[in-house]
Amino acid sequence: MIDSKTKLSFLEKGIAQVGIIVPSLEEAIHQYWHLFGIGNWHIYTYGKPLVKKMSYHGQPTEYKMRVALSYFGPMRVELIEMLEGETVYADFVREHGYGVHHFGILVDNMMAALAEAERAGIKVMMEGAGFGLDGDGHYAYLDTEDLIGVTLELIERPKGRVPPEKIMYPQ
Repeated sequence: MIDSKTKLSFLEKGIAQVGIIVPSLEEAIHQYWHLFGIGNWHIYTYGKPLVKKMSYHGQPTEYKMRVALSYFGPMRVELIEMLEGETVYADFVREHGYGVHHFGILVDNMMAALAEAERAGIKVMMEGAGFGLDGDGHYAYLDTEDLIGVTLELIERPKGRVPPEKIMYPQ
């Protein structure tokens, strides 16, 4: 049961990222570059061995996706191409098709933010951790689509990021 009186403090910083699921990462990047001039796309493959811990609906699992990160003004844009496994992305595409999937919220303490969401009655659908240089970094997708029309992703950025596999349209 969702506690409608709970105010989630991690929302105070606002939205830092928009996540969009696309059928082809390179084609989407090409469109963003040619239509809007958005460049400096950093491309990563998220899955083992980069992401050390992964779960889907509370169960350990493995999945793989390619992501491209850039900025549209101050807003980070994350393009996501699904590769393997059952994920919130596959669920979304089956239900809605490709498009805007989530809003990303930066948190300083993932465990505290997850505890706060749990107290409010909001469940975690999928998460991954350990993708930073020091094994830090953590993301968690909250089951909020029925509540607010979009999924929220909590993001605790790693202190140091692994170099991207590729950079497209560097600026």
